[in-house]
Amino acid sequence: MGLFLLFVAVPLIEIALFIKLGGFLGLWNTLAIVVATAFLGTWLVRAQGAAAMNQVRGSFSNMQDPSEPLANGAMILFAGALLLTPGFFTDGIGFLLLFPPFRAAAFKYAKSRINVQTFSTQSPPHQRQNRSENVIDGEYTEISPDKPPSDGTSGWTKD
Repeated sequence: MGLFLLFVAVPLIEIALFIKLGGFLGLWNTLAIVVATAFLGTWLVRAQGAAAMNQVRGSFSNMQDPSEPLANGAMILFAGALLLTPGFFTDGIGFLLLFPPFRAAAFKYAKSRINVQTFSTQSPPHQRQNRSENVIDGEYTEISPDKPPSDGTSGWTKD
């Protein structure tokens, strides 16, 4: 029910803001602001997205918990989608998500509401067996690539 209300409320808020600000600023100024925020948002998302990817790579290479850099990347991606959506309300939320202290507060709030049962960076116990148990003995004969079989078969099987 909450998602339904969100999908109804956001367009209504956007329409109301377009009417109010469009009447105050005029049509062309309103459209110029919408287009400018899309371009500015795209540039900011690109810059912050690259930084977030570097943080994710760094956390993986240092074997640290990647949850915060991944959450930052997800929030930046969502901000980009909101900034490309025409409207003042969605632009406001999108720019808010691009503000690092807001993302940190949102991550802290989400982390307090989520209960992680386990987290491991090692392979599961059933995959940690001795590799020597998986050895298969066999015999082979090297076939020279210069001399293909004369009977027209590949030489890999015998009929």
